[in-house]
Parts: sequence; C-alpha cells; structure tokens
Amino acid sequence: MNFFESVYEVVKRIPKGKVTTYGIIAEEIGNKRASRAVGWALNSNPDNSKIPCHRVVNREGRLSKAFAFGGINRQRELLAFEGIEFKDDEKVDLDIYLYRFK
Repeated sequence: MNFFESVYEVVKRIPKGKVTTYGIIAEEIGNKRASRAVGWALNSNPDNSKIPCHRVVNREGRLSKAFAFGGINRQRELLAFEGIEFKDDEKVDLDIYLYRFK
C-alpha cells in the first residue's frame, strides 16, 4: 500500500460527527512528520463519497481553505450536516469533536 492509500484507509475510520488533524493521521500511519503530505493526499482524494476528507482539519481545528471538493464553505456544510458546531465560521472545537485513533 502506498502513502496516499494509507492516508485514505485511516481517513475512512474517522466516525461521522468527529474530526481529526493532518498530524494525527500522519502519526497513525507511522510518520508523524508527514502532515503536509497527508494534506497532499487528501487534495488528491479519488472518491470523496468513500473517503471523508472533510473530517480533517488543522491542529487548531481550522477548516481548509483549499478543500478539494468545493472549498471551505463546502467543508463547513458537510461537517455541520454531521452535527458539528463551530467556534467561529472556520474553526471546530477540538475539545468536543477531536477523534484520536486507538
């Protein structure tokens, strides 16, 4: 399995109504310094209906301005549909919604 495929498999495990960060995904696949590469993988997501990259935010809980499937507004819509509320228009409260892999 290549790096991008590993990222996609991890992202598929994020439950609805939760988010995780690029860094946590990088740690989960065994390369904690690869958070930027995780972002590149998500930007190349081949199937957003099966790989919910909208559930990935930065380490501060901020949404991605470069969200691959419609920009920040679309990411906000998808997360809100799952019940996630925001501290402001671009930030998820990680104390409530952060998902860490076990």
